[in-house]
Amino acid sequence: MATLPNAVENQASIAFKVIPSNTINIPQPYVSATGASTSFIGATLIDGGANFQGVGTSVPQILPGDTVYNDTTNTIATVVSVDSNTQLTLSATIFLAVGDDYTIYQGNPEPNSFLLYVGTTGDVSIQTSMDQAVILKNVGNASFIPIGVGRVNTLGTTASDIVALI
Repeated sequence: MATLPNAVENQASIAFKVIPSNTINIPQPYVSATGASTSFIGATLIDGGANFQGVGTSVPQILPGDTVYNDTTNTIATVVSVDSNTQLTLSATIFLAVGDDYTIYQGNPEPNSFLLYVGTTGDVSIQTSMDQAVILKNVGNASFIPIGVGRVNTLGTTASDIVALI
């Protein structure tokens, strides 16, 4: 089994925020693109400076199924199609203003197992990596959830500042 460089055994080495969704799994932790929307039309992400189709091996190609975070509004969608180098069609309308920041992660159709950190107290509704639905009640501030999680559901989640760890 290969280990990550500079990784401490049994400790997380990657952490990123989770945006809850009832249908979209926590994405792979690999960022494919970042930027800001320069226009919007319905369920699209338009960025005039983007390279969504990729550039050789230096800029990864965005693929259908990749996960898009609107970091400004904390909303989430998946890529339905790559329409051009500067436009993506998304599964939901999450861009409603020019200048919204975004991050695109590799999709995660077969949910990997993530541990969670909950920053602000509340309930956390999850799908385990074995596709079991569970609501964890009254998770406290600054708590770790030692369960393999594939998705954090919107419905039933009142906690916030949730971070995926791998």
